[in-house]
Amino acid sequence: MILLDNNQLVIASLFHASKTEAGLTEDLVRHLVLNVYRMYNKKFSRKYGNIIICNDGRHYWRNEMFEYYKANRKKQRKTSSVDWDEYYKIMNVIQDEIVNNLPYKNIQIDNAEADDIIAILTRHFHTNEDIMIVSSDKDFQQLQRYPNVHQYSPIKKDFLVCENPEEFLIEHIIKGDSSDGIPNILSDDDVFIQEDKRQKPCGKKKIGIIREELSEWTSTDKWNRNQQMIDMTMIPEDVENTILLEFNKEPVGKRSNILNYFIQKNLKYLMNYIEEF
Repeated sequence: MILLDNNQLVIASLFHASKTEAGLTEDLVRHLVLNVYRMYNKKFSRKYGNIIICNDGRHYWRNEMFEYYKANRKKQRKTSSVDWDEYYKIMNVIQDEIVNNLPYKNIQIDNAEADDIIAILTRHFHTNEDIMIVSSDKDFQQLQRYPNVHQYSPIKKDFLVCENPEEFLIEHIIKGDSSDGIPNILSDDDVFIQEDKRQKPCGKKKIGIIREELSEWTSTDKWNRNQQMIDMTMIPEDVENTILLEFNKEPVGKRSNILNYFIQKNLKYLMNYIEEF
């Protein structure tokens, strides 16, 4: 299966659209998003099978565990040049169209992220088939602990290969993830929220010391905080079960719908490549 990190892919399309002369229009975003699906279906479907579109939900279970998870995102979006309200309005329309007209499974769980969907499907199906994760998110490298799992980075336009996924995960837990508001295990929960706070240094030397004393650190609250947020084996069971229930549903859209959909939306360029969807 081909697991698309949809939020990341469409945001890349969004920024591309926002820089054009026309700006952020529904027609342009639709074309860009559909062309991304076409491109990765053509690139990987022969070896990896069907596309599965993995979406972020409206709420994240991680916020219930750690209140500062991705807390800076709202602040960053307020200062962004992108009209995020317009973006979400457009994407809601396009996502509904894709669900109803394309023959791909399209999974969205209210309290889960695309990361959770990709992790759960990888863990459950890696023994039965080859899996290609299409995302530039480094977090997915931990999933290479399982056989038959590969990752392609749209940003690097190359495969991401992790030689030691277990070591990668341990270091990732130690260092945290500032982009998601997760501090390193030396720092307070609110270090990215309070302007008068800074993370405690956690360079290679300090990481080496922690690794030598790892058994002492793994029982601490800060280790547990980071492991819960970062380790993809820690996804709650109810979230996992809901993802699998959604996965087992048949796609709503059918291949026979694509031509009429493209005609209706005047997708003349993509009509030339309709067999690649």
